[in-house]
Amino acid sequence: MIAPRPGGTGAPARGWRIDEARRRATIDSLNLASLRRSAALRQITDFAAQLCNAPVALITLVEETEQTFLAATGTEMEGTRRSDSFCTHAMWEEDVTVFRDLAADERFIGNPLLTDPGVRFYAGMPLVADDGVPLGALCVLDMTPRPAGLTPLQRDGLRVLAANVMARLRGSRDDAAWREAAGEARRAAAESEARFRTLADTMPQMVWSTLPDGYHDYYNARWYEFTGMSEGTTDGDEWNGMFHPDDQARAWAVWRHSLETGEAYQIEYRLRHADGTYRWVLGRALPIRDRQGAITRWFGTCTDIHEQKLALEEREVVSQELSHRIKNIFSVISGLIHFAARAHPELSGVASDLRQRIIALGRAHDFVRPHSAESRPLLAQDSLHGLLGELFAPYQRAPGERITIAGDDVAVDDRAATPLALLFHELATNASKYGALSTEDGRVALTIARHAGTVRLDWRERGGPALASPPTQGGFGSQLIELSAVRQLGGTVTRDWHADGLDLTVTVPLPAFSRVAAT
Repeated sequence: MIAPRPGGTGAPARGWRIDEARRRATIDSLNLASLRRSAALRQITDFAAQLCNAPVALITLVEETEQTFLAATGTEMEGTRRSDSFCTHAMWEEDVTVFRDLAADERFIGNPLLTDPGVRFYAGMPLVADDGVPLGALCVLDMTPRPAGLTPLQRDGLRVLAANVMARLRGSRDDAAWREAAGEARRAAAESEARFRTLADTMPQMVWSTLPDGYHDYYNARWYEFTGMSEGTTDGDEWNGMFHPDDQARAWAVWRHSLETGEAYQIEYRLRHADGTYRWVLGRALPIRDRQGAITRWFGTCTDIHEQKLALEEREVVSQELSHRIKNIFSVISGLIHFAARAHPELSGVASDLRQRIIALGRAHDFVRPHSAESRPLLAQDSLHGLLGELFAPYQRAPGERITIAGDDVAVDDRAATPLALLFHELATNASKYGALSTEDGRVALTIARHAGTVRLDWRERGGPALASPPTQGGFGSQLIELSAVRQLGGTVTRDWHADGLDLTVTVPLPAFSRVAAT
């Protein structure tokens, strides 16, 4: 029976389509009870996800109205409606099908899987019975589009793994005819296993596997090529001896933690190369679990990141040097203003204010700039509390003596440091000249409250000179506060003058504080 191709256009990839009755008969011949969520099929989806660097991998069986997941990595779903299935398109093709951006394909407009869980990329290799009946697909999914699709190695890997799936499906048939073919199925499985090992040996990463207790019993050829060790010499716990002495205790501690908790293993360490040098490597591993959730194996990789690590270190040094020179520029500008003021005494007041603003900007820059281990501030460099503490240091002998900072902390970076420095330097300067900090008993309380999408900063002065009436006209300082808070940070400013001091509230969108918050 010929049926139209999914999508409604063009001829079927194989030139013909099997009727659903024939597909049903083939599916019914499978021992599905032994296949659903089997450890063997789960190992295949685990490896497919690792191979394709995808969060989700599935082995699907497409039935009349439903799509069932025989094995799944990265999702707890048991299946979907056939009308929502991507595999119902892929299973009719001859080879790997890739949808680089599902949201851009008109065939999937309104598909609920694009909303929850938000699938954007699909690649699937059809699973086809020996008589040509398409059953489903081995596929990987990602939540972000992939314009580049899959690498040739990843495509070959899906083909090999799909053949392994079909070998296991053949072995599940419980009728007499298929029992007679069990030997052939076993040979196919063995051949597929050999192809799997060949695939692992051609991967650029070092691939390894362990028993549930962490005993290393398998490494691919790349491991032995990289380390120069003889096969079997790094089995068991001997792998840790291949690490730099300074990294061994740390690597062992992280690995033991993963074994005890079942959490993913990830660490950077220095691995001894065959030439005797140590190279930086990224180690990763994930557990493979049975139906009851017990770990049956660990599967991991080691990736050489030595060149990237050195490049990052060199870039960090350059960044620190450039930032240090920028810091020096603040000092030079401050010095120039000082010399100019000495030549023009009538401008000393303006020059002093300007110098103090330059110094405040310098403090903010120095707090968020790249540092060495020796020069790094005590508080985290992305801390709003830490930045404000640096800015308020000139106004008090000890932290919290005259100005207290309370409430939520917020991540900040160099983008927000400049307007924040200008804003709070101006508030503190005005308070020291005219407000709460101009008297011995005056105090300032700054409270930070983080809400959904915004941050509120409440500046409250108390104990300053009695205020007969609020200022009627804003000066340069007020304009500077507006410039920093409104124009640069995109926030709002409200003032409330009391007889005993100023209450000022600044509300700023959360993304304005840092690039991390913006994402």
